[in-house]
Amino acid sequence: MRIIILLLSITFLGCKSHQPKITTIPNKKTDFSIAFGSGNNQNKKNPFWEQLTAQKPDVWIWGGDNIYCDTEDMSVLIKNYEILQNDTAYQNFAKTTTILEAWDDHDYGMSDGGAYYSKKKESQEIFLDFFNVPANEVRRTREGTYYSQIVDVDKHKVKIIMLDTRYFRSDLDPDPSEKKRYLPTQDTTKTMLGEMQWQWLTNELNHSKADFNIIYSSIQVLSSLHGFETWGNMPHEQKKLEKIILNSKAKNVILLSGDRHISEISQKKIGVNQIPLTDFTSSGLTHSYEAFSGEENPYRVEKLINVKSYGLLNFDFEHDTVEMQMWGENNKLLQTYRLAF
Repeated sequence: MRIIILLLSITFLGCKSHQPKITTIPNKKTDFSIAFGSGNNQNKKNPFWEQLTAQKPDVWIWGGDNIYCDTEDMSVLIKNYEILQNDTAYQNFAKTTTILEAWDDHDYGMSDGGAYYSKKKESQEIFLDFFNVPANEVRRTREGTYYSQIVDVDKHKVKIIMLDTRYFRSDLDPDPSEKKRYLPTQDTTKTMLGEMQWQWLTNELNHSKADFNIIYSSIQVLSSLHGFETWGNMPHEQKKLEKIILNSKAKNVILLSGDRHISEISQKKIGVNQIPLTDFTSSGLTHSYEAFSGEENPYRVEKLINVKSYGLLNFDFEHDTVEMQMWGENNKLLQTYRLAF
């Protein structure tokens, strides 16, 4: 079996085109696998790099909060990326797999930050530098870190769409009672992705020929009642995403997310035909919400995990299924959920 990674070249809305990047990956025990995680404090030990190196996922998705550095001093941001860059265990793992990257607030540079972060352009450049993004790649020529890749696995395709939920995001509405951090906004002019990224995402889904379409959002999409950052803080944007997914007819759409320092799987039935939409949240890698005492999530399936973990998806193209796994320290399998389409 041959697996290749194809970096999409989209000439869309004035974006500069570039030559596709192709990487060959050796055959393994599953058709195709994606591992992902978020919440990696560079000053804490990440217990998973050796474990992941042995597990050999085809793709690793950095899900955001890849480092922790809330600052407007870009020299400080660079120094904190260098701590991760000099981690030998991470270096060894990075040699074994293809890496895709999204950012969240703490590697963006501002806790819960959005469009009004003053150093977002500089932060984007540093982010792209850290991940060795080529000078002719589309993210070097436009605002925001969103992009997509196609993985060819023999006759099958997996499309991975990496969203940017920071660069364009409008300010959130604080809860005046302070019972929660944020409340859902009634202002439908507020945006999660910005006009250009929304048009790009619509185009990506409408033209997808992939067997599976993975959409990565650094914050949760479906779990909306906890009062922290979530797409539910902009209900009109949450509904817009669901509508675009339904109207596109893109096959087998799966949402991945991070941010919360917990891991859980949420599932919601959408559209007239009640199609299941699944959001697999995986967080955190170096620290977790161990004092978690519970929160309402009507879409949760199985149990919530509140210890350090990462997510793994094993794809079975013949049967149109994905096995979702949560892995903890010392190779402990914490949870398995089989998603059939």
